[in-house]
Amino acid sequence: MEQDTIVLLKKDLLRMRCLAAARSLGLKDWYLAAGFLRNAIWDHLHKLAQATPLNDVDLVYFDSEDTSEERDKEIEAKLRKMVPGVKWEVKNQARMHLHNQHDPYRDTADAISHWVEVPTCVGVRLEHLDKFKFTAKFGLLENWSMQVRPNPDVRYAEDIFVSRVYGKRWHRIWPMLQISALQ
Repeated sequence: MEQDTIVLLKKDLLRMRCLAAARSLGLKDWYLAAGFLRNAIWDHLHKLAQATPLNDVDLVYFDSEDTSEERDKEIEAKLRKMVPGVKWEVKNQARMHLHNQHDPYRDTADAISHWVEVPTCVGVRLEHLDKFKFTAKFGLLENWSMQVRPNPDVRYAEDIFVSRVYGKRWHRIWPMLQISALQ
């Protein structure tokens, strides 16, 4: 699954520019996550002629030494200069457990593994020598098999899952998805 995903990413010039820009910041423990990766797979499986526009690009990282929102905004400003036209959403996961009412996260991968839907619990980064590194606690299989289900390890109210799926219109954009809570 990872190799197939790498092939998709390498063909997508915008996603590669985003990965290169994020890498150039020199952040520790970062990923471009959620829809950045998930949507690329679903677009491919739905044989869309063009990638669906990204609502935003989520850059998540973990730095317990500086958890200020101001730092996130500074990083967003740098990224906007490097890749104009992209709406960057930068969040230091060292503080996000407070927002989500969870125990503190150990690192970025741990934070991503707590997100609402299994296919959203994914991230990728570009490392030295253009090597791809993935985080996907549940693997990439559910993305590639177009399965959408709530995260089994973190209990969210079902209405949160349903409102996110409907609010993002996944069932309309990618009609072949099999959404467990809606069937």
